[in-house]
Amino acid sequence: MPERQVTIIGAATSAGSHHAGQDRAPAALRAAGFITRLEAAGVGVADLGDVAGSVFTPDAAGATARNLPAVVRVAGAIADAVAQTLADGRLPVVLGGDCTITLGVMAGVQRHDPDAGLLYFDGDADLATPRTTSSGVLDAMGIAHLLGLTDNALARLGSRFPMLADSRLVLFGYDETDPETHRGSVLSEHPGLARFPDWQVRSDPSGCAASALAALTSVAGSIVVHFDVDAVDSRDLPLADFPHYGTGVPLTVAAGILTAFYQAPQLRAAVLTEVNPSYEPSGAALTRYADAVAGALAAAR
Repeated sequence: MPERQVTIIGAATSAGSHHAGQDRAPAALRAAGFITRLEAAGVGVADLGDVAGSVFTPDAAGATARNLPAVVRVAGAIADAVAQTLADGRLPVVLGGDCTITLGVMAGVQRHDPDAGLLYFDGDADLATPRTTSSGVLDAMGIAHLLGLTDNALARLGSRFPMLADSRLVLFGYDETDPETHRGSVLSEHPGLARFPDWQVRSDPSGCAASALAALTSVAGSIVVHFDVDAVDSRDLPLADFPHYGTGVPLTVAAGILTAFYQAPQLRAAVLTEVNPSYEPSGAALTRYADAVAGALAAAR
C-alpha cells in the first residue's frame, strides 16, 4: 500500500504573469513524466485535471494590479480543490502556473488549519505592491498580499487578513539584489519573518533547509511548500518564466532541499510555479525538472 496518497491539481494559468506561457506547464509536466515518475516510485497518484485557468491578456495600460479578477477567480478555484483534497485525506500537489496560485493553495489549507505556515522557496521575495511598482504584475506581489501589505480581493482570499503572520512564513532562496521584489525596508519592519537569501543557501543548503523547517514547524502544525523554478540558476535549467541567470542554486541542490522539505510530517500541500515550457522546446530541461521534483516527492515518503 503506498505510504503517500497524492492528488495532482493543474493550475493552467498565466493571468498574473508578464505574458502567456506558464498556462501550458501543467500539461507539459504531465507529458514529461511527472506523474509516471511518482507512480513508478510507489506513490499513489490521482490526477484531478486542471481547474479553470486563465491565459494572460493585456490589461489597461495604467493597471496597477493586472488581470486581478481572473487571478482571484483562479486562486479561488484552487482553494476549493485543495480544501477538498485535504478533506479526502490526500496530499495536494499543485502544478502551476504563475506564483499567484500559491495564495489559492494557502487559502485552501487554511480552511483546515487557519494557522498553517508557508515555506516559500523562490528566486524572488515577491514583496512588490501595486503602489511600489509600475508593472502591475501580480506575479511579483504574492508575499506582499499574504502579509497584508496591500488590501484587495486577492489578499483577502484566506480565512483571515493578513493571511500570514510573519512567524508563519519563511522566505528561502531569494535574490537580494532584485530592486522590485526585494524590499529591504519592508523586511526590516518584519523581524519575525525568517529568511534565507540565495547566497546563504548556496553556502550551506542542508543547514539552511533544516533551519528553515525548524523555524516554521516550531509555530505551524501544517505547512505548504512553494517552489518556483526561478530559485534554480537559469544557466543550469532554462525554464523560469522570468529567467534568473547566476542566482539561485543548481537543480540537483534544489532537489535535495525539496526532499528535506517534503519529508516534514507537517506537509499539507506542495505547489510548483513559473515553469514556461516555451523556453526549452526540446523538452530535455522539462524532463530533468520533472524527474528531480517528482524524485524529491517520492523520496520523502
